[in-house]
Amino acid sequence: MSTPAADGGRDAGLQPERTRLAWRRTTLSCSVTAVLALRQALRTSGSPVALVGVTVIALLWLAFLWVAHRRMRELAAAPGAPSPRAVLAATACTVAFAVFAVAVIV
Repeated sequence: MSTPAADGGRDAGLQPERTRLAWRRTTLSCSVTAVLALRQALRTSGSPVALVGVTVIALLWLAFLWVAHRRMRELAAAPGAPSPRAVLAATACTVAFAVFAVAVIV
């Protein structure tokens, strides 16, 4: 008896695992980016604006970790497409990080 993967068919078990690994890599890069942004914000000055920036970075990072954790948990329970709400949350976190990165650099 041959497996679907050996026959050239699609093995549905690999897709959720690849997606879960991609979410882990994304979470790791998000964490590194947040740490570097925190370092930059704290290094430049101890002004109230920098402290607000640090707070925003930390909140965005926690929000992204929450979204990623929920998505990985959903994949473990029932692999499939993410809900529109999860996609919107991940996109909002990513855009917020990009806007904040531009604000920190400029």
